[in-house]
Amino acid sequence: MSPPALIAVAHGTRDPAGAAAVRQLLDTVGRLRPGSRVEVGHLDLLRPSLYDVLARRRDDVVLVPLLLGAGYHVHTDIPAVVAAAGCRTARVSAALGPDPLLATVLSDRLTEAGWSGAREDGAVVLAAAGSTDQGANADTLRMARLLQTRLGCPVTAGYLCAASPTPAEAVAALRARGHREVAVARYLLAPGFFAQRASASGACLTSPPLGAHEAVARLVLRRYDEVLG
Repeated sequence: MSPPALIAVAHGTRDPAGAAAVRQLLDTVGRLRPGSRVEVGHLDLLRPSLYDVLARRRDDVVLVPLLLGAGYHVHTDIPAVVAAAGCRTARVSAALGPDPLLATVLSDRLTEAGWSGAREDGAVVLAAAGSTDQGANADTLRMARLLQTRLGCPVTAGYLCAASPTPAEAVAALRARGHREVAVARYLLAPGFFAQRASASGACLTSPPLGAHEAVARLVLRRYDEVLG
């Protein structure tokens, strides 16, 4: 029997660049695992919706949330869609983050943006979407610690909605502590509304979203394999 299809669960965005980044990521997943069946289902804004993808399935599938923390979408939205679609064969993986592989990606994106690495007056703000779910915000704090270990400089979390501090507040606080060179690392999968908001924090530079980095694709496959166990 062929292995279950991998259904990547994307949030959805009106930004064409964001949708393209998700497609490129899944193309990379397919390239890393030739012969695999990889599809995408969206929670909002774009088609196909996750409901539409699941409603027509009668085979085993593994859902991999393209989400960076275990917040409302993971705990509530995805199980609700699975139940509504009547897809009893669907299994759901953990969210992508936090994970050391993402620290690698964040470090690479900072380097691409011109970050020169650890220095005495350097620091980084990890700009995440933010959530009303405190567990998701705690995941962001864990990711900040992983990135701090990777970079060797202070890393603090900033939230673009629903939590504090904001990235701009976090940048200002680090500068008040004597860090003149403060960068913002966008802890976001793809371009979109939050990615645009993260660029207005007053940092010396802002790195691109994670995007279709090969390490993100490897992490998607790791989450899939963890479910199959």
